[in-house]
Amino acid sequence: MREIVDAAAYPGWISSTVHSGEEKPGTANFIQWRSTEDLEARYAGEEFKHRTLPLFREITTSIRLLQNEVVFTQQKPALGGVTEVSPDRDDYTVIEVLGVAEENQEDLLDALGPSQEWLLDVPGYRTHTVLRGLRARGLDGSFVVSYEQWDDKESYDAFRAQAESERSAARQKSDARVDALATSRDWNTYRVVHTRSAG
Repeated sequence: MREIVDAAAYPGWISSTVHSGEEKPGTANFIQWRSTEDLEARYAGEEFKHRTLPLFREITTSIRLLQNEVVFTQQKPALGGVTEVSPDRDDYTVIEVLGVAEENQEDLLDALGPSQEWLLDVPGYRTHTVLRGLRARGLDGSFVVSYEQWDDKESYDAFRAQAESERSAARQKSDARVDALATSRDWNTYRVVHTRSAG
């Protein structure tokens, strides 16, 4: 992944940030593009089809190429309204991909975004970003992606393991809504290990 990122020089490519799986083995490459058209041109290129994809298939057990757009961000006030993704930070990162019926995608985006202001009071929480799934290779159906940053593994594990009876009323309501809308949930935790930007 580092080699691919360090060689990136594609029209419309802005940046790539590689994440190393913590809870489960794996990597996530968070890539920013100028437009969907630039990304599709990259996918259609000979180098991607005949070098990059075969390499991925050789060294991985599965590949998902998810195209998304950011629809919501939230940060602890101390972060000044900025979400920074960098290997120079110590964020404990959680990426969750949630399947959803196409007609319910907007509701799920709302349930994971503006309806989660209560997270600001959770110890260890730093930021989260909600992304609308646009299209995918390796994943069927409509989806939403949640990208969260936490202080450390301990605070995230405590949050996830908290008994339902001990959760705030706002969290219980939010959890119930997400559970009712999501048709599948797949998550892993990560550390950012490498990044590079155009220019």
